[in-house]
Amino acid sequence: MVEKVAIIKLSAMGDIIHSMVALEFIKKYYPSIKIDWFVEDAFSQVLEYNPNINKIIKLNLKSIKKSKKNIFSQISFIKAFKEENYDLVIDAQGLIKSALVARILGKNIVGFCKNSTRERFASFFYTKKVSIAYDKNVIERNCFLISKALNFDISTEDILNKKPFLFFKSENKVVYDFLSKDKKNVLLIVGASWKSKMYSKEKFAKIASNIDENFIIAWGNEEEKSIASFISDNSSAKVLPKIDLNSLKALVSKVDLVIGNDTGPTHMAWALNTPSITIFGNTPDYRNTYLTNINRTVKSKSFVNPFKLNKEDFSINEINEQEIIKIAKELLCIE
Repeated sequence: MVEKVAIIKLSAMGDIIHSMVALEFIKKYYPSIKIDWFVEDAFSQVLEYNPNINKIIKLNLKSIKKSKKNIFSQISFIKAFKEENYDLVIDAQGLIKSALVARILGKNIVGFCKNSTRERFASFFYTKKVSIAYDKNVIERNCFLISKALNFDISTEDILNKKPFLFFKSENKVVYDFLSKDKKNVLLIVGASWKSKMYSKEKFAKIASNIDENFIIAWGNEEEKSIASFISDNSSAKVLPKIDLNSLKALVSKVDLVIGNDTGPTHMAWALNTPSITIFGNTPDYRNTYLTNINRTVKSKSFVNPFKLNKEDFSINEINEQEIIKIAKELLCIE
C-alpha cells in the first residue's frame, strides 16, 4: 500500500499548474495518502495552501548555474528527505536534474519512458517507465503519468469537471481595490518567458479600448511594467502594483475574464475555473492548454514543431485583435 508519495515538478509555473490538477483525483482514490511536492523555490507559492499537499519542499537548483559549489548544499538538503521513506517517487518533470533528485529520494521511481520526454537519459533512473507521446496535451500527459504510477485512471470527464485547485490566504487586499462592481473585470497578462510569446502592447491596448469593461494589467518585471504602462496610457486599463503569486491567485479567482499569453499566470485561470483566452504564437495551443466552454485559445497561423520550438517566430503579433475581442464579448456575455 502506498502511503507516502513524493512528486517532483520543479518548474515552470504553467507546468506545475498542469500537474497539480491530478492531486484532487489522487485524494479521491487514496484519501489518506501523504503527498510531498519538490519544487523550485521561485514557484512554490503556486502550490501553497493546497489541502491535498502534505509538505512543499523548496529547492534552488537554479542557483547551481550561478555557482557550481551550490550543488553540494542542494544535494545535502535533498538527501535529508530520504528519511521520509517515500513509498513512491514520481518524476513529473522528465529532466535529468529532476530524475537525479528522484534517485536521491528513493528507489521506487516512476517517470516517462525515453521516447516520452525531451531528455531521454532521465528515464535511466526510473524503475517504472510510462509511455505517452511527447506531443500530446501536457495536462493529459501529467495525469496519465501520475495515475499510472498509482494504478488508477483519470478520464477526460474528470479533468473537465475538476474543482478549482489553486488556493490563497492572507493575500494583498490592494488587488480588490482594482475590481469594479459596476463593470465586468478583465485581467490582462502581458508577460511571458520569451519576447516572441508576448502579444503586442498596441493590440492589447486596442482590446481594452474596444470593450467597455474594467481592465486590469498584471506585470512581473520592469519590462512588463513598461508594457502595462503603455497599454494604460492608450486605454482606460489600470496597472496593478507589483504583487506576489499568492495575491495573483486571489485576483484571478475574482475576475470575470483573463486574457493573456501562453504563460503561468494565464494558466491560473483554467486552474481556478475562471474564463480565459490564451494567445498562442510559437507554442502549440493543442498541447499547452485544455479547451473548455469558458477557457478558449487564439493561435497564429504559423506551424509549430513541439519537439523544437522556434524562439524567433513572432507570429503571435499577426493575430487580429478583433478575433480576441469577439471571443471576449462572448465569454463576458456582452454585445
